[in-house]
Amino acid sequence: METTITTPDGTIDGYLAVPQPEVAGPAPWPGVVLAHDAAGMSDDIRGIADRFATAGYVALVPNLYARGGFARCVRSVFRELLAGRGRAHDDIDAARVALTERADCTGKVGVGGFCMGGGFALLAATRDFDASAPYYGGLPADMSILDGACPVVASFGARDRLPGMKGAAGRLDAVLTDYGVPHDVKEYPAAGHSFANRLAGPLNVLLRVGGLAYHHESAEDAWRRVLAFFATHLA
Repeated sequence: METTITTPDGTIDGYLAVPQPEVAGPAPWPGVVLAHDAAGMSDDIRGIADRFATAGYVALVPNLYARGGFARCVRSVFRELLAGRGRAHDDIDAARVALTERADCTGKVGVGGFCMGGGFALLAATRDFDASAPYYGGLPADMSILDGACPVVASFGARDRLPGMKGAAGRLDAVLTDYGVPHDVKEYPAAGHSFANRLAGPLNVLLRVGGLAYHHESAEDAWRRVLAFFATHLA
């Protein structure tokens, strides 16, 4: 359902998905904040939130474009991602606080994100989240920031042709190993960028040529890994 989130810079809109006790068992449940991709508050990210709720998580998606929409915000949000600070990061943290204050949440909160949101999710691992699940997000320029990060389960596509993504899985795995951060990093040989996002039918076919398309087998395996990882670290 549509909701609002109180942030240090005013109120933004978002999407909230709450488990059904008859499906997920009785409350309280752990929480998960989901950072959307560059497309914004799409049906896809809402569907992912709903799927987390079915799995027993209170899922909250902050609208990172709430202060002007896609055309006005996309560049500023990307700048904040690269800078490692700014309102978008604050919005994600505010969503975490909102979940911890809910009576139906255990107080354990993970963060996940896709593409642009995956970059935000990885950086959020260095703050007060209990586990992070970035999907094909760009790596920070200064990887030392990940020293002391919460546990990370990350997923990448070997056919990802976006700048900086070649070998990203191996680089992230090596850094997390060096810093002793519990992690599960996997690269899927048959997948490209956005392999876990369901895009519109004809567009999905066109994007496949550029390595930007949904890949069911890889997406489902990543889903199983994320749920198993969260079950361990958000219990």
